[in-house]
Amino acid sequence: MKPRQAEVSIPLQPPGRGATPAAGPDGQPRDYVVWSLVNLLLGYGLTYLGCLCFPALVFSIKARDCKVLGDLEGARQHGNRAKVLNIICSLLLVLSVVAVIVIIIIATSR
Repeated sequence: MKPRQAEVSIPLQPPGRGATPAAGPDGQPRDYVVWSLVNLLLGYGLTYLGCLCFPALVFSIKARDCKVLGDLEGARQHGNRAKVLNIICSLLLVLSVVAVIVIIIIATSR
């Protein structure tokens, strides 16, 4: 009788490299709805850039709908798109607030 050999598996990727960056702690894709709402409200409230932040909210809601329906790949795609749009909106908000502050400082120094 032959002795049984134990199966050995060797991971091909280093730890932490196999997980998708848009996944939450439970493996579900993230939808970024709260970040989109904050960008939208700050965009309309501070710099009137809310119309540029609205598409991020739309993709966030689409990602949440796909996640509820069980379409994880669609949720991941919409979530990634919402994340990129939120980054762009956040940068535009910060740059516009800094520009307004610089203009105010220059105007009051004259």
